[in-house]
Amino acid sequence: MKSKMTTREKTFWAITIPVVLLFFTFNTLPMLKGFMYSFTNYRGYGDYDYVGFRNYKDLFTDLRVGKSYLFTFKYALVGTVLVNILSLIMALGLNNRIRFKSALRGIYFVPNILGGLVIGYIFSFFFTYIVPAVGNALNISWIQNSILASEKYAWIGVLIVGVWQAVATNTIIYISGLQTVPEDVYEASNLDGATKWQEFWKVTLPLVVPFLTINLVLSTKNLLMVFDQIMSLTKGGPAQSTESISYLIYRNGMDGGQFGFQSANAVIFFFVIVGITVAQLTIMNKKEEQL
Repeated sequence: MKSKMTTREKTFWAITIPVVLLFFTFNTLPMLKGFMYSFTNYRGYGDYDYVGFRNYKDLFTDLRVGKSYLFTFKYALVGTVLVNILSLIMALGLNNRIRFKSALRGIYFVPNILGGLVIGYIFSFFFTYIVPAVGNALNISWIQNSILASEKYAWIGVLIVGVWQAVATNTIIYISGLQTVPEDVYEASNLDGATKWQEFWKVTLPLVVPFLTINLVLSTKNLLMVFDQIMSLTKGGPAQSTESISYLIYRNGMDGGQFGFQSANAVIFFFVIVGITVAQLTIMNKKEEQL
């Protein structure tokens, strides 16, 4: 005889099935359709024809695509280093015995709660009006003009916003990692006469490597996929100097009649992110084994 489902099993399926359907509808299905469109000359509207691998071949000769990849990799590399250094420093400070420690942790997490577009528009006003006003008032020439208007330095303005927002999550993760370090090892290092730097380099860092791995992967992925900051601060300008891959895919795919071509770009970008993530995990796992 077939046994009837228990209330627990019914509840499980009642929760799981809608979630799976929603995930498939809004994630898996669009991804599959995008992969299909990458083999077409679809403009985002009207009819289209299958063009095979032409879009993928054209990607490697398109100078604008190449420029966006270079900007995105530069942004992600510098941003990942800064985010992890700053968040680890703040985590070390917040992990010490200081007053109002819990409140300060909550304050540091605020930037991550706010939307990227909201933060971007706030900083856009700050870079465009506040900083130049201060520069004019104090007669400091190098900040009298908005950094976002400089083809050479606009990426730094975008980087400041991206790092400021990303530090929040990484700080919380590092704090969690530091709390797993036993006090005994610090007492032993003090007895051995270790300096603060030696204590950090020889004791703290090796024990939080698993959390460093998590933060490296998360920060690199998020910074590679930068979009909100570009949209609200520079819109890829000036002269396409801050055009990220995600923004290029959105802009030319939706507005530029290159839906099929940019779908191919999105597919390549997906595999690039997966490849970088796998490489990071492989290298960091080997480091963890050595330690």
